[in-house]
Amino acid sequence: MSEFNGLLLEANLIDGAWTGAEGGSEIDVTNPATGEVIGTVPNCGAEETGRAIEAAARAFDSYSRSDLSQRVRLLQDLHDALMDNQEALALLLTSEQGKPLPEARGEISIGAAYIRWFAEEIRRAKGEIVPSPTRDRQLLVTRHPVGVVGAITPWNFPSSMLARKLGPALAAGCTIVAKPATATPYSGLAWGKLCQDVGFPDGVVNVLTGSARAIGGAIMDSPTVRKVTFTGSTEVGRILIRQSADTVKKVSMELGGNAPFLVFDDADLDAAVEGAMIAKYRNAGQTCVCTNRFYVQAGVYDAFVSKLKAATAALVVGNGVDEGVTQGPLIDEAAVRKVEELIADATGKGGAIIQGGRRHGIGGTFFEPTTIANATQDMRFATEEIFGPLAAVFRFDNEEEAMAAANATEYGLAAYAYTRDLGRAFRLNEGLDYGLIGINAGLITTVEAPFGGLKQSGMGKEGGSQGLDDYLETKYMCVAGLTA
Repeated sequence: MSEFNGLLLEANLIDGAWTGAEGGSEIDVTNPATGEVIGTVPNCGAEETGRAIEAAARAFDSYSRSDLSQRVRLLQDLHDALMDNQEALALLLTSEQGKPLPEARGEISIGAAYIRWFAEEIRRAKGEIVPSPTRDRQLLVTRHPVGVVGAITPWNFPSSMLARKLGPALAAGCTIVAKPATATPYSGLAWGKLCQDVGFPDGVVNVLTGSARAIGGAIMDSPTVRKVTFTGSTEVGRILIRQSADTVKKVSMELGGNAPFLVFDDADLDAAVEGAMIAKYRNAGQTCVCTNRFYVQAGVYDAFVSKLKAATAALVVGNGVDEGVTQGPLIDEAAVRKVEELIADATGKGGAIIQGGRRHGIGGTFFEPTTIANATQDMRFATEEIFGPLAAVFRFDNEEEAMAAANATEYGLAAYAYTRDLGRAFRLNEGLDYGLIGINAGLITTVEAPFGGLKQSGMGKEGGSQGLDDYLETKYMCVAGLTA
């Protein structure tokens, strides 16, 4: 399609060649806003994955030894290619994922920013000379690319999630086998084409679509793949961590979340509601750092709920390509049913729907932005991830109660709080068991800072100076006999 600038690829990239699956098996890709089939992609499995791993291993021998300046230039050119094609990539993303076009443009932009960040940060991946206990020795600590990387990415941010893995891997000198989500494969395949266009050598970047079980299984079984990076559910992450043990792979896992959003009596309520709308309803609530639970102090509870209801009612639901739309469809029917189940559970236990609560009149997988008041800890969304446009509002009396409720989950990815009390802000930083904490801010992700969770929300960091660590191995070398 011309509107995609040739970036809608219906083949897989293996060793520099665009190819289909063995036997010609294909998967339909559907626009969740219209139900229309956009196109097809290969339904690849273990055999194609093996070839991609072999290609990445061959390419690693030379690419890992390439000049740092060459890798930096390639990444800078990749950043420019992404921004030159921002509109086409955003339209492609919205067509397969459903989010509003302005959000898709933002996703392409931050993905490009991650590429530029790691092009800069790799210049600062320094080693160390350690003071020796004796005069005849020098002790050196050096850093080296880990090897072939397997990357498995989700459907909710199909472009930027791959950027956070490709960027540090390619900067460090690693080669990569990437598997984008079956629901949103085209954004991942577009990365393969742009990498090829700017001059990355054949085999450095390979992109496969198809069976998650077969492709993921082949990646995990291969001793050649030395690191796996995964963004997705905690349930799948646990399986991959167990599978990594047989070949002792390095793993980084960005898993599920159940973000609390604390609003204290001293908060700026208008700012809190503005932050709440970003933290809750961006991408129709389908984000891992999305607020699940709003804990609001009793003194401002009614006022906050009233303001949140009004802001939620103002959201415009529709096809993400249409002007003025602020919420698109959910990704599929299963996602809709999950939200319906959580609403039924909450209302059955005393929760009050004050806004929305039903499938949208548009039909399909569109759902009304929903707010539920009088939420309690025995409701399922108190401990389960929602992944939909449902805001649950709890009441609390004091700081200790709020902190305990916020931490009462197996997850520990993101948390938010609104308060004017500086001392409280630092107590929250100390007491909240979360890897990302936003104080008076509802959107906190940035390329300059590490992104990653605690507890069962994962391990490892993406972004910041820490984002390179999992793609580099550390070696120590002792050089003796240096004195005459």
